[in-house]
Amino acid sequence: MRLLAIETSCDETSAAVLAGPAEVLSNVVLSQDAIHAPYGGVVPELASRQHLKSIDLVVGESLNLAGVRAADMDAFAVTQGPGLVGSLVVGISFAKGLAYYFKKPLVGVDHLQAHIQAAFIEQADVPYPILAIVVSGGHTSAFLLKEPLRYELLARTRDDAAGEALDKISKFLGLGYPGGPIIEKLAKDGNPKRFPFALPKMTDRSLDFSFSGFKTAALRIIREEGISREGAALADFLASFEEAVIRSVMKKVERMTETFEPRALILSGGVARNKRLRARFEGFAAENRLKAAIPSPKLCTDNAAMVGSLALAKLKAGADAFASLDLNAYPR
Repeated sequence: MRLLAIETSCDETSAAVLAGPAEVLSNVVLSQDAIHAPYGGVVPELASRQHLKSIDLVVGESLNLAGVRAADMDAFAVTQGPGLVGSLVVGISFAKGLAYYFKKPLVGVDHLQAHIQAAFIEQADVPYPILAIVVSGGHTSAFLLKEPLRYELLARTRDDAAGEALDKISKFLGLGYPGGPIIEKLAKDGNPKRFPFALPKMTDRSLDFSFSGFKTAALRIIREEGISREGAALADFLASFEEAVIRSVMKKVERMTETFEPRALILSGGVARNKRLRARFEGFAAENRLKAAIPSPKLCTDNAAMVGSLALAKLKAGADAFASLDLNAYPR
């Protein structure tokens, strides 16, 4: 079965052609970083307008690279949400048009579940049950998978996502956007212990994540210590902030591992590109004799290959495809 997938949940316009859940024939991603960089974050209206300008070209390039035509597809897939509703509507409308014209099934896919599926594209032998952590600019969530395609939400962020906290500090210091990769580069040789950050504590013992406190503490340190983009302490400060975000994520991973006793761990989402986080995650898995599955960096960011892979897995499992005109976006 050949399938064309579309992803427009935020600020990447992406299309991919797959012949199986792990057989990616093409995966085209057009980033909007340069458009949103002057604002220090994604501007929803600009994102949806850019999707409108780009989606036809991106889909066409994906088909060309795969050496196929839209008429050759057996099905289509698209991200339904969560995401920016204007951006989602662009992708869904385009996918609906294709499915309606060619009279082929259309599969709606959840964005967070697709990030988890990205790990299966490169590693098919991940044993269940699985603890899956999705860490990105818009989401920080944890899921338990006791069997394929069954997602139990364990925790989510109560405020900022991990990537969002990194973006905001980068913006405040005038370092650029997206903040995660910039902070990682500048923090490479810094001392992560110089500036201490206390981990957030939930009074209800919840497993939920929280990162807004780190942002508030970071802004206080910046003002009190005179941290600036030209200052000598910048690398140490950024390394300390990055370390605090990673420690917070890993502390919750430790608790959830003790509670739910998974056989494998998945780390996915845009922030999963961070080398320090990947190393810490893999080290924890090795110490606890658990299988660790982390997508390659190109599959961690938003992309249509993960959307198509999940859609094909659903179809293979017997899931019903939506009628082409009945699919709707959901922002959360």
